[in-house]
Amino acid sequence: MRTASKARKTNETSIEVTVDLDNNKDVHIQTGVGFFDHMLELLARHGRIGLVVKADGDLHIDSHHTVEDVGIVLGQLIREALGDKKQINRYGSAYVPMDESLGFVAIDISGRPFLVLDATFDNQKLGNFDTELVREFLQAFAFQAGITLHAKVLYGQNTHHKIEAIFKALGRSLAEAIRINPDIEGVNSTKGLIE
Repeated sequence: MRTASKARKTNETSIEVTVDLDNNKDVHIQTGVGFFDHMLELLARHGRIGLVVKADGDLHIDSHHTVEDVGIVLGQLIREALGDKKQINRYGSAYVPMDESLGFVAIDISGRPFLVLDATFDNQKLGNFDTELVREFLQAFAFQAGITLHAKVLYGQNTHHKIEAIFKALGRSLAEAIRINPDIEGVNSTKGLIE
């Protein structure tokens, strides 16, 4: 079973997360940041994964610590749940249109974390979510998961739509990359190892 769970407590946040890469029936998100909850649910649904997140953070300050720390824990759990990475496709990419916006994400579950984000957001806030936290979440997630992640908004006007396109594209890319492929023997690397 490709599952993993973790509880992480700091002076800023208390987070419990469970992921199931092979059963998408259980998706429950509660972070106290409404827009972020919506994005995580989209990530899980389009990624075809089970995801349970319960986060209690210092939202009286802002949503930064909550969003970043969820990214850290989620990335760690994806890495753990993938185990030795045998027979996974490893690569995934997706274009996702969201009304007038078009987002693109490509990932490589390589063990070499990197983030390239090419997107601008005219709206600085959506509810109690600071839109600059899209980068913070993606960076925390990619670096902890050991994923090379490229995300781009090709065009668009509405900030909500732009960010939603990225999260949906990330989910769809992840679904493709983590899929078990019976045609692959061992790991999908000429080195014979993905760390």
